[in-house]
Amino acid sequence: MFERLDRILERYEELMRLMATPEVAQDHVQYREYSQERAELEEVVTAYRAYLDAAAELEATREMQDEELDPEMRDLVASEISSLEERLSKLEHRLRLLLLPKDPRDARSVIVEIRAGTGGDEAALFAADLFAMYAQYANAHRWQAEILSSNETGIGGYKEIVFEVKGQGAYSRLKYESGVHRVQRVPTTETSGRIHTSTATVAVLPEADEVEVEINESDLRVDVFRSGGHGGQSVNTTDSAVRITHVPTGIVVQCQDERSQLQNRARAMSILRARLYDMEYRRQVEELETARRTQVGTGERSEKIRTYNFPQNRVTDHRIGMTVHQLEDVLSGELDQFIDELIAQDQAELLAGVAFG
Repeated sequence: MFERLDRILERYEELMRLMATPEVAQDHVQYREYSQERAELEEVVTAYRAYLDAAAELEATREMQDEELDPEMRDLVASEISSLEERLSKLEHRLRLLLLPKDPRDARSVIVEIRAGTGGDEAALFAADLFAMYAQYANAHRWQAEILSSNETGIGGYKEIVFEVKGQGAYSRLKYESGVHRVQRVPTTETSGRIHTSTATVAVLPEADEVEVEINESDLRVDVFRSGGHGGQSVNTTDSAVRITHVPTGIVVQCQDERSQLQNRARAMSILRARLYDMEYRRQVEELETARRTQVGTGERSEKIRTYNFPQNRVTDHRIGMTVHQLEDVLSGELDQFIDELIAQDQAELLAGVAFG
């Protein structure tokens, strides 16, 4: 591990020297490339330098033990050694985490698809609650959430809603939300006060650039039709809604929220591109790994990643066995307590499977 860290430090210092030369400073493309590479190495280098400083300080402090010291001073030296050893241990652990392989998709914006599962109207209302939760989470992280497509029920719920979250690193955190979410509560329409269990599925797709996904026009079937709102209300009086079918895969994407056919087509293509990118990425991963985690199941109640229990004011994430009694806060977008633990679990699993040279 330390040989690798030495190489990283050497490359970082080389980049600093190169960027200081007049030739590179005048070449804006080259300067930007070096600057980006330096930024990617900076966190590791900062931690490694802190480790080297602490290691040097520990060595100097240990040498003091060989000197003739009074009892009080000897105790102080022993205490300082213990403190430095603990600091070194924490820094080494941090360095191991920083050297773990990164998901190349982590920095991307995302497209999130929420679909009502088991539970009828109550499931659709829950899908709306989940959308509101993610919109507030995005806002707290200074990301931008924008609806791309939706299918409302007429009572404030969604049979399906697709939205984009734009922001650096959105996928690195929201990817943990993929799966089946379960709600347990008394519906407002329920007169007997019985608790109902409903589900909604969430799929988080990293956004793909046009250059990454080649889509042949000949593979597309495009249908246009008149947009319609819930309850038969007309959204538009022209054929502006767009449905795109990708014939080779059977993927169907529909957008009708915009007033222009061109805008709806652009949004539909963005969703299609993300789905195809995700499909291809997962195919490649499956070839390399014998086991992989799927994004969402069928929407049945048994396939759940998280349960939101209203009577008990409880939210439980079943993947990490974590329960909090702050349901209102979670539905207001306070998800980091779960996501941080899920990231820590992922890192622990990666550490267990990585050999550092």
